[in-house]
Amino acid sequence: MTSLPHQDRFLGMTITPLTRRRLQNFAKNRRGFWSLWIFLALFFFTLFAEFVANDRPFLVYFDGDFYTPIFEAYPETQFGGTFETEAEYRDPFVAELINDKGWMVWPLIRYNEKSVAADLATPPPSPPDAAHWLGTDDQARDLVARVIYGFRISVLFGFVLTIISAVIGVSAGAVQGYFGGWTDLLFQRFIEIWASMPTLFLLIILTSIIEPNFWWLLALLLLFQWMAFVSGVRAESLRARNLEFVRAAKALGAPTPVILFRHVLPNAMVVTMTIMPFALAGSVTLLTSLDFLGIGLPPGSASLGEVLAQGKANLQAPWLGFTGFFVIGGTLTLLVFIGEGVRDAFDPRKLFSGPAPAETAAEEETAKPAPAAGGDD
Repeated sequence: MTSLPHQDRFLGMTITPLTRRRLQNFAKNRRGFWSLWIFLALFFFTLFAEFVANDRPFLVYFDGDFYTPIFEAYPETQFGGTFETEAEYRDPFVAELINDKGWMVWPLIRYNEKSVAADLATPPPSPPDAAHWLGTDDQARDLVARVIYGFRISVLFGFVLTIISAVIGVSAGAVQGYFGGWTDLLFQRFIEIWASMPTLFLLIILTSIIEPNFWWLLALLLLFQWMAFVSGVRAESLRARNLEFVRAAKALGAPTPVILFRHVLPNAMVVTMTIMPFALAGSVTLLTSLDFLGIGLPPGSASLGEVLAQGKANLQAPWLGFTGFFVIGGTLTLLVFIGEGVRDAFDPRKLFSGPAPAETAAEEETAKPAPAAGGDD
């Protein structure tokens, strides 16, 4: 009796031999493997930007009571001040009031993306120093804080845009390829017309009418980005609809949605997973480009494109241009390396070039003849 293939479990999910082989191939691409971990570390670090760079302390102990300004706004009068407005904790007067009867615990960087430094030795943009590690921009805002918040919003925008685009594009491509005929023909003509729309000109026109924001930009770019996933999924669906198991499902009377999502789409996910890292890089670049042109996020928002625009407008402050270049270039390099690793992981030529060592040992163990029942005569 032949034993079933060995299956591992990770976080409650079953890892089949094919998935295990893909993970092994991805790990063999050292560039993509380490790029993934570096990118995840940076993203996780910036995901909690408020705890890394903020002009409010984590914790304040004053006159026997504890306060959490990072979560709640407190008036200056709460700490013995004069004004009813929110306390400015970096103000020497407020800091002295608190330190006389308690203490404060600050984040690593005492500025957020909109904090204005009032104690600069030179007019902004000021060069890097001990207080501002990358200097300040032309509005006296700390550049490290701007980069942290800008990286987070750029990557989150790219993730949301890529995932929603993939869902729409994969669904459209699967319907095209599975039904074929007039459905495929009409979809293709629509995509050709829709792809010829001047996206940049539409953005320029609409930004003069409506003030752009995160969700508005996402909705507008989503109208065009989904087409990047259609062609590959369409080709896989055209091939999969003629396979034996799909024909068998049709003969057994399985509903069309079941055939599409259970039998056709799993074959198309290989193409989708290969495209997604590169689509993510393209989404980050697209938002950066729009912010650089001034038609992206609202003015004052932390953005990598805005850092580049400031570097272009302030050539006498090279730290602005260098910071934007290295951050954007490093981010895109990591994403491209990750994409190359994913492409290698799903490459059939590498996937089935030979059995993995663990599988080879299991097969050899299974293939060993059973010992004779009666022993030696």
